[in-house]
Amino acid sequence: MNRDMMARLGEMQEKLQKAQEEIENRVAEGTAGGGAVKVEISGGFRVKSVKIEPDVIDPDDLGMLEDLILAATNEALEQVQGFQAENLGALTGGMGLPGGMPGIPGLGGPGGGGGAPPPTNRAARRAQKR
Repeated sequence: MNRDMMARLGEMQEKLQKAQEEIENRVAEGTAGGGAVKVEISGGFRVKSVKIEPDVIDPDDLGMLEDLILAATNEALEQVQGFQAENLGALTGGMGLPGGMPGIPGLGGPGGGGGAPPPTNRAARRAQKR
């Protein structure tokens, strides 16, 4: 490799590192049940907080609460995948990497990559009726 190519690779590495740091500092918020359940997840895929409105807790129907938590968590994770695709996709788009970036959700890695949104679950339908 020549010096020009090495310099460009070094610049690309710095840009990728900076983009990854920016992503990790972002926070996505998923909600379910009209805001009765809120989940915050960092761009580094760490759950930051889970908030549950007391009136959504029904000891006789824990399944509904579980569904709300899952729906809010999945919504936040989809946003984080969007952060990854948005920030890293712009940097890697011109590199001609086949199949995106393996290991990075939303860029061809496992666990990532579009598809239809999950169907509305029982808890979400019940929350809409409120």
